Amino acid sequence: MQPGSHGDRGSSFLRLPADLCPLGPTMISTESTGGEDGGEQPCIRLDPLTSTHLPGKATPTGGSRTGLMDGSPKVTANGVHDIEDRILRITGYYGYNPGYSSHRREDGSESHAETPGSETSGESRSNQTCTNTALKVLGGLLVVLCVSSSWVGTTQVVKLTFQSFSCPFFISWFSSNWNILFFPIYYSGHVVTTGDKQTPIQKFRECSKLFGEDGMTLKLFVKRTAPFSILWTLTNYLYLLALKKLTATDVSALYCCHKAFVFLLSWIVLKDRFMGVRIVAAIMAITGIVMMAYADGFHGDSFVGVALAVGSASTSALYKVLFKMFLGSANLGEVAHFLSTMGFFNLIFISCVPLILYFTKVEHWGSLSSLPWGYMCGLAGLWLVFNILVHVGVVLTYPILISIGTLLSVPGNAAVDVLKHEVIFSVVRLAATCIICLGFLLLLLPEEWDSVTMRFLATIADKKSEEHGEELTDSSIHTRSRANGTVSIPLA
Repeated sequence: MQPGSHGDRGSSFLRLPADLCPLGPTMISTESTGGEDGGEQPCIRLDPLTSTHLPGKATPTGGSRTGLMDGSPKVTANGVHDIEDRILRITGYYGYNPGYSSHRREDGSESHAETPGSETSGESRSNQTCTNTALKVLGGLLVVLCVSSSWVGTTQVVKLTFQSFSCPFFISWFSSNWNILFFPIYYSGHVVTTGDKQTPIQKFRECSKLFGEDGMTLKLFVKRTAPFSILWTLTNYLYLLALKKLTATDVSALYCCHKAFVFLLSWIVLKDRFMGVRIVAAIMAITGIVMMAYADGFHGDSFVGVALAVGSASTSALYKVLFKMFLGSANLGEVAHFLSTMGFFNLIFISCVPLILYFTKVEHWGSLSSLPWGYMCGLAGLWLVFNILVHVGVVLTYPILISIGTLLSVPGNAAVDVLKHEVIFSVVRLAATCIICLGFLLLLLPEEWDSVTMRFLATIADKKSEEHGEELTDSSIHTRSRANGTVSIPLA
């Protein structure tokens, strides 16, 4: 029977094959608007599906899922619109949104499965960064505490040693000999941390390139080591002599002036950058020295002690400037080699000086058994620890931490002097100590501190201007609102 052959209006349905219909199996209806005599062509329209069966999805009516098995949807090459997306978009199936087919939900589930991992990795990285920062801060605080404690301990043990053995040069010479242990300690730590298989002799020869490409010769040994060893001995000897005249607090405060002397010598000799704030700090250090000398009048042991402490600070500053000039690019192994070499030089060439002082009755030792070996070994060990921390800490941590540790020895010694020795400080000495410490802190400012400060102030000014602009904008908005009559007036 041909469609449209009835006298009344009828309809019939044709099912197109799945491979010919781009939308999959669907029902197409043809309606005739007239009979055979009407001559009108049949009109084809799409009827909405009464049921849609999605693969892998339960139908709303609980029916089977076999309707679309032959024409299962396939994702196109670009992965954007597949057949199922197009069907659901046309039919409007259950409030469908494009891009949320079964395939997309599967992909989405995979992406959601990966999201927690990425968040976890980000959190782990942030936690690791916080941990590293915390460890660095704790390590810096530990270095500061160790430097300060070792220097305070050295100064106080010297005072205790003088109670039974008053031979400062012999003590200085004996303590300087312990620098020989510097390279063995470095080599042990190097082997433990890196697992290097070099023998101590091979490592010593490698580090001896500090003296030249040909290594260390007797001429270079004397030429390079003698000036530094002499300055080292003078610094320690003058420091010990000052401790016989002044309290540990005064001597440690005056020794902090070496930072100002280092700046002045570096500015003159090394042509370092001129900084006005450091000139101010140097003036403050000199002012503190004068006030310290004036505290008990310009006479007696106080003035001599101040002069000795300032001399120790001056020789220490000269040693550091020369070290920076000739050995400024040395690594930790070369520094350890150099300090051990100075210990050998002190043992070989300077041993004659204590003997001369002994036979000239300047320093009387007595019998070797009567010497306070416990105090002397403790003093030498603390001095060695302090030197190791200073030289190793500069390489491993920030140099400013070493300086802060040295500065903190002043209040540390003051606490010991007040609590144990019951020392009473005059107002002038306290003021002088505070001025010296303040100048020391000014010397710790970095070279770019002024530009950094200006940028910081400019940032603050910009934030204030932005806030002021926002306030002006808000006020203008309120003004326009009042002009438009939108302001509500409370009733009485």
